Amino acid sequence: MGIVRKTKAVEVLLNEFKMNSVAISAKLLIDKLGGRFNKTTIYGVLDKLEEDAVLHSFLGKDGLKWYAKCNNCSTAEHKDVHPHFQCLSCGKVDCLTVSVDLPKLPNRKIEFFQLLIQGKCEDCVVL
Repeated sequence: MGIVRKTKAVEVLLNEFKMNSVAISAKLLIDKLGGRFNKTTIYGVLDKLEEDAVLHSFLGKDGLKWYAKCNNCSTAEHKDVHPHFQCLSCGKVDCLTVSVDLPKLPNRKIEFFQLLIQGKCEDCVVL
């Protein structure tokens, strides 16, 4: 896990991601854990876990920051760059295992991108 100190806050936050296979917003974590840890501590731990390639983040609907577990990332490079899906009915957000081909941009180097696809998830879609 890199250089993250194993504090109680780190342990509790990591446990939240072990129990959930979907992404979790910073706001949901603060609402759930705000009685145990203050907002600054939660944001600090999330930032550190992202720096150490344990989590990755992206912006969701309404500009909320979401976090999900990394796969095969290092502190030098986040290798699990992929799109995310947000259900507009139930709010669930998850990582998609599909590839997205980015265009080649002349005279530019893409180092990071975010793709958020919004719609209805398998539980909310009515056929």
